[in-house]
Amino acid sequence: MAGNRNVNIVIVGCGIAGIAAANRLVKSGFNNVRILEATGRSGGRIKTGRLGDKVIEIGANWIHGPSEGNPVFCLARQYGLLDPEALTPENQALDTGGHLPWVSNIFSSSGRKLNVEDISPAAELFTELLGESSEFQNQKGEPYPCVGDFIRSEVRQRAAERWKDLDSATRSLQLCAISSMLKRECCINGAHSLDEVGLGAFGQYKILPGLDCTFPGGYEGLITNLMAELPDGLVSYNRPVRCLHWSNTEEKQDSVTVECEDGERIVADHVIVTVPLGYLKRHHSSLFQPPLPLHKLHSIQRLGFGTNNKIFVEFDAPWWDADCDAIQLVWEDEDELVDQVPDVQRSWIKKLFGFTVAKPIERYGHLVCGWIAGHESEYMETLSEQEVTLAITQLIRRFTGNPSITPRRVLRSRWFHDPWTNGSYSHLATGCSEQDLENMMEPLPQKGLKARPLQVLFAGEATHLCYFSTVHGALLTGWREADRLVSHYSSSHPSERPTSKL
Repeated sequence: MAGNRNVNIVIVGCGIAGIAAANRLVKSGFNNVRILEATGRSGGRIKTGRLGDKVIEIGANWIHGPSEGNPVFCLARQYGLLDPEALTPENQALDTGGHLPWVSNIFSSSGRKLNVEDISPAAELFTELLGESSEFQNQKGEPYPCVGDFIRSEVRQRAAERWKDLDSATRSLQLCAISSMLKRECCINGAHSLDEVGLGAFGQYKILPGLDCTFPGGYEGLITNLMAELPDGLVSYNRPVRCLHWSNTEEKQDSVTVECEDGERIVADHVIVTVPLGYLKRHHSSLFQPPLPLHKLHSIQRLGFGTNNKIFVEFDAPWWDADCDAIQLVWEDEDELVDQVPDVQRSWIKKLFGFTVAKPIERYGHLVCGWIAGHESEYMETLSEQEVTLAITQLIRRFTGNPSITPRRVLRSRWFHDPWTNGSYSHLATGCSEQDLENMMEPLPQKGLKARPLQVLFAGEATHLCYFSTVHGALLTGWREADRLVSHYSSSHPSERPTSKL
């Protein structure tokens, strides 16, 4: 019982990983837990907003792989947050392989509406190569350093053989369609270009079964329900942390001092850091004293963390088919297999690969969500709403050939310029391996040092071995680090074991 009171645990960040860790610790009997959150809200990169009276997701969008193995799905089901069709056994059993069975409308930059069959050779080849990209994992000697080089090289080789009977215009269209698919992959990976995504580690990411689903009332409903299970006052908002003073020698005190921006100093036995990798990349040198061990620092620098933004566009009437789930844009001057634009300021809009259609229409009206990644996406954030609206309007008029289409409203996310995230989510960059993720999750100080163990622990999506970049990955890492502390006090310090309140 005495140990229960003595163990002070501070969690930095009130995103899903921090909330999950706090929940697990409180339920395990630790009653001296505190979350420090830099902003005025909970949820981190889960952020629900509104466009007029429509609920939109500024941050996390889907439950990826809603099935029994996904804790986010299980919690959402428990809290009653999902549509009935998302709960069906058929929905959970569907193994999409990460490629959603969506109905697409395809438009070209000359204002033509294409049939799916018009670019099916490109789609088949691209899907095949993406699958092969995942097979080099943990093999020695992958043929190229990055996914981009592999796909471009293989497309050129295989197209020469397979498409030799196609006329030059059709062949060119296939290559342009693959450029659009490369841009889509940039959004999925949160990378500027597939040249930045490592080939050897690409298969590290694992996909759960189930047809991706959304939260009808907004993803923040999950946060609200989880927060309701925590004691009042556990979270301190608008409380950024300036520095964590930890110890890697036995001479110094073995507690951690959390120095806040407002000057408050909190002494803790353990600190769980859940800040995004983008924030760590930018602030690690001032955030940790002494500095992080070199191998951990190098992994933070090596791992990829990019920007994927959304541009929501509302219309008075649809310009897409009633059964359409996604709209793909194919630029007919991109047969060089490009996933980035040569002049970001003049042609940033070309990075936007297309739109997803918000459904059902009864809930969302005529609303689409455009997706744009990379440096072009970061530049888009610096523009005024009028400039973004004009670019989107011109884009849609050009691709549909309809000069009168006019958006009612536009709203975009701006994750790169958010000072607490500095981007969207992580990917395994060129030169990365599973070891970098292992290094990310390793607590301080390292094993073998005589200083007090588990002073600083690390959670968040960029610390999960195979579900990085996802909400379920982040949630699982929060539980993992809480369990690490529960286990520590259960095994090595029986006298300090917290009394369970369950």
